[in-house]
Amino acid sequence: MFRGFYTAASGMIAQQRRTEMLTNNMANANTPGFKADQSSLRAFPEMLLTRFDQQTSSTPKGVNLPFNKKIGSLNTGVYMQETIPAFMQGDLKETGISTDIALMDVSLPENSSVFFTVAGPNGEQQYTRNGNFTVDGQGFLTTASGLYVLDEAGKQIQLTSDQFTVNENGVLTGEAGETARLGIAFSNDPNRLIKQGDGLYRTEDGNALGSAYNEAGGGFKLQQGFIERSNVDVGRTMTDMMTAYRAFEANQKVLQAYDRSMERAANEIGRIG
Repeated sequence: MFRGFYTAASGMIAQQRRTEMLTNNMANANTPGFKADQSSLRAFPEMLLTRFDQQTSSTPKGVNLPFNKKIGSLNTGVYMQETIPAFMQGDLKETGISTDIALMDVSLPENSSVFFTVAGPNGEQQYTRNGNFTVDGQGFLTTASGLYVLDEAGKQIQLTSDQFTVNENGVLTGEAGETARLGIAFSNDPNRLIKQGDGLYRTEDGNALGSAYNEAGGGFKLQQGFIERSNVDVGRTMTDMMTAYRAFEANQKVLQAYDRSMERAANEIGRIG
């Protein structure tokens, strides 16, 4: 009886976490460069039930009962194993703003991706697909949250104004003739990156990713005056949220049925006779 409680409860917890993930996707449907999370549900390891037999006074002499007998397996519920961002290209939206820069995948190797390189809060390199940049009061190119955008050598990019051009190869030319090349990082397995929030990612070991100009070749290009939109499919996300809610509700009803059965066992069976 109690196993039923645990199985239904694990289903409710898994669907609640899935709903929270889908809600976060929906909330970021208009966030530039956002990559929608996907979840994977897994079953807990199954238990093998075995009946243990013992010799009793009623067992005929000379008869040896088996020490144990396999009954079968028992599933103990599900859990949400992990959430993995889907690094598919988002649609490009034209803004006409010079500080907006979009990364466009052209012919990257399968399951790989490229990212802008920015300086994290502690100076470490972090990565983003959000090209909604700005120029701060000191002329440094930064993200919307104030992190410095880095060039190919890992240095901050300082400009005289926000009137600059960027070609499809990442070469940035300022109004006063200053030049730099945007730092673009390449990951052949972006699923191994750790999500930091605010559209940022970092590597597991803290080591910097390699330059996409060397490793990805001509597999990507940059587009100034555009931003990459979120790759969240709003319609599908709404459908998945309803499915998760219905699954949560079904597990809830099972849990309530078990609770009523336990209540009757505790309050009514003892009064029989």
